[in-house]
Amino acid sequence: MNKLIHIGFGNIVNTGKIIAIVSPDSAPIKRMVQNAKEKGMAIDATQGRKTKSVLVMENSQLVLSALLPETIAGRAQVSSGEENLSGGEEDE
Repeated sequence: MNKLIHIGFGNIVNTGKIIAIVSPDSAPIKRMVQNAKEKGMAIDATQGRKTKSVLVMENSQLVLSALLPETIAGRAQVSSGEENLSGGEEDE
């Protein structure tokens, strides 16, 4: 079963669908976000705050978050770490 992580302000994403978590500061990422907004493929989960990370999803959608990429990545790693621990206990 895929894990869900909190990306800020009550918004949750499926970790199994995330390809990358990137900072929105570089010009190529800014262009990618602008293109996604024009095509309706951007999901703004910032609640009006500054975008601090961009999640690139499997279906080419972008999810904009007000949390830092390191924060989201840490939550995703903790989520997958818990899954691995529980999986190891079931095997014994």
